[in-house]
Amino acid sequence: MDKISIKNLEVFANHGVFPEENSLGQKFVLSAVLYTDTRRAGLTDELTASIHYGEVSLMMKEFVEKHTFKLLETVVERLAFKLLTEIPNLRQVQLEIKKPWAPIGLPLETAAVEITRGWHTAYIALGSNMGDKEAYLKKAVKTLDEEESCRVEAVSDFIVTAPYGYTQQDDFLNGCLRLSTLLPPEELLELLHRIENEADRKREIHWGPRTLDLDILFYDDLALDTKDLHIPHIELHKRDFVLKPMAQIAPWLRHPVLNRTVAELLEALD
Repeated sequence: MDKISIKNLEVFANHGVFPEENSLGQKFVLSAVLYTDTRRAGLTDELTASIHYGEVSLMMKEFVEKHTFKLLETVVERLAFKLLTEIPNLRQVQLEIKKPWAPIGLPLETAAVEITRGWHTAYIALGSNMGDKEAYLKKAVKTLDEEESCRVEAVSDFIVTAPYGYTQQDDFLNGCLRLSTLLPPEELLELLHRIENEADRKREIHWGPRTLDLDILFYDDLALDTKDLHIPHIELHKRDFVLKPMAQIAPWLRHPVLNRTVAELLEALD
């Protein structure tokens, strides 16, 4: 990915743990690396095809001056979110804030916090076999798309499938969606659980009936195994009700562990 850099932008603002820092203020020095695709701008010589670093610099300055936070970590986290959600074509940002006048009573040149944040691509499975199944799925899609940290980019058809595992229950309505998100995997899982809870999801029987079921299938090319989260989903290659809708929106997507595309996994299952 191409980079546009802003280095050592000086701002006078009121961030700090001590009350006098909030009232009197001090100098902060900001740097940013903006990750984007500059190819079209380079070919067309059109500023609208790139990112206007002058406007970004002004946005950074105004944000840091307008707000007051105790921690530098909070300043850069909130600023990164603002840049990523408001600047078109910005895929990732590396931000650094330096505090040259840090009041620690030692000959310190500067204290600084640096973070990297960006958009990630996740694929989510949706399922319901209670009540108005289609309404539950559509509401989940709408809720995800309305989250500031998420953008729904594609949604498969909803298909009727027989129950999996515990079979003494109604048929399911299943689908998948592609999501662009700023959330790390664990926070994305928390969001999905919150949406399930809002749909009155009950977890009484393993693989049992549910108003709404949301699972993370893929997250970039990440392979992750923790107590609460497995990415890619450990059962997806066995489930036609996942692979069929996934094949509609991402047949070319390659499983980072099995090294086979969604289309190949579906063909093998069939």
